[in-house]
Amino acid sequence: MSRNILIINTGGTLSSVMKESGLAPGLSTQDMKRELHVVSGDINFEIEDFMAVDSANIFPEDWSKLAEHIGKLRNDYDGIVVIHGTDTLAYTSSMLSFMLQNINIPVVITGSQLSITNPIADAMENLRCAIHMAASGRAGVFVAFNRKVMLGCRASKVRSLSFDAFESINYPNVAEISSLGMNIDDSTIPVRNGVFHLENNYSTEVCMLKMFPGIHRSLVESIAAQGYKGLYIEAFGIGGMPFLKHDFISTIEKVIADGMTVVVGTQCRYEGSKMDVYETGKRALESGVLQAQDMTSEAALTKLMWILGKTSNPSEIKDYFSLNIAGELKNY
Repeated sequence: MSRNILIINTGGTLSSVMKESGLAPGLSTQDMKRELHVVSGDINFEIEDFMAVDSANIFPEDWSKLAEHIGKLRNDYDGIVVIHGTDTLAYTSSMLSFMLQNINIPVVITGSQLSITNPIADAMENLRCAIHMAASGRAGVFVAFNRKVMLGCRASKVRSLSFDAFESINYPNVAEISSLGMNIDDSTIPVRNGVFHLENNYSTEVCMLKMFPGIHRSLVESIAAQGYKGLYIEAFGIGGMPFLKHDFISTIEKVIADGMTVVVGTQCRYEGSKMDVYETGKRALESGVLQAQDMTSEAALTKLMWILGKTSNPSEIKDYFSLNIAGELKNY
């Protein structure tokens, strides 16, 4: 039985052309149709332009609109592919993982490091992978890149120029393509636990801060004074923060007492945080921070935005953040 796939173009390098100001999205869906027939095989597809922007110009309201659009079309197609710029692709795939609760079809986000117009580009292979994953019948939100498929909330861009730009962080690949074809590991795909429902509310009153030696607590005070409701901190090592000299942790405790939600993860790409080992982490936990565990920074930040769009109750926020919603978190 032939599968029907919708391809949604949002722009990015894959659909870019050279302009006077540099590479910028410029190819329409009609320009790409002929090339796409080469990689789609016997899969039927339709393609539409949703927007045409560099992914640096993707904002949370675009995530919400895209999630709503996918939600409306989910019963009209067997799968959906989203063409997206690589720079913020992992943020989009993470947020869609939370917004598209129990999605009943595959939603596969992909992009490329070179435009589809370039004869040596990675665009065609990435689209081939994405289209065939979208036709697989495996429900969920995924990222397809460099002949592998990753869970949407586990993907992260780890290389700026290489075709192997994305990796699945602290989680196995969902699928890989080799000379044997596409091998899908069904054990890596979270089980749907209910009917689909769109949850595309979010909060933009969230900030991210990376720790560095000498960081001053006044930065946190300034963030709180500007009205931010949530803060995600990439801390040292397995989650350490200073409490000598500039007593960073006591300031964190104060802003939490005043109503801010503070989540702490690690700057390290792999293996996650474990804040109950050292004093610098234990003190932070005692101050009331939530721990990101093995989540990517993209997933932790977007999850915080998503949760604060649902509730302002500290107890509910804590419960939601500790819950493994889309495969972003191990079951600790």
